[in-house]
Amino acid sequence: MSTTTSKPNKATALTQVQALIAGTEKHFPNGSFTLGNTAYTTATLTQALQSLADALAALSAAHVRVTDAGLTLNGIETKVAPLIRDYKRFILSTFSTATQQLADFGLQAPKARTPLTSEQRVAATAKLRSTRIARGTTSKKQKLAVKGDVTAVSITSVTRPAASSPSATPSVPAPTAPVPAGASK
Repeated sequence: MSTTTSKPNKATALTQVQALIAGTEKHFPNGSFTLGNTAYTTATLTQALQSLADALAALSAAHVRVTDAGLTLNGIETKVAPLIRDYKRFILSTFSTATQQLADFGLQAPKARTPLTSEQRVAATAKLRSTRIARGTTSKKQKLAVKGDVTAVSITSVTRPAASSPSATPSVPAPTAPVPAGASK
């Protein structure tokens, strides 16, 4: 058995305890031991070790059941969550102002939205305008008024290097302007 500085996980601990039991039964079938001022026989020592092994195995099985239950719950929640959301919306729309009926379902009526004061509205409008200016955001009509201005178009032919020379760097083709319909090259 190796000594480690960190605490082993449950599976490793179970394996170590089972190895201790097997080694004790193999090498000391009728032995008696004094450990920590207490006398043990092979049977009592094996019984104590077996109780630990049983507890570790039960814990491992419980962890597996919890993991399986968690996966089952996640799968069901994934399917049922949209149903619950839609049903709550239906209930809220059906009993929108009837607080007692909503309370029967464990829901509360949505709070009425408080209108902005005139100072808050002025501040929000100023913030909106300054944000649009800072971002350069424009309306649809202003976007339609923006036109590009092309002054000159130059077309350059691109030749690619031979494929046989691996040391040559590939050239990147220069962007070309689209040719208007009806024009010839």
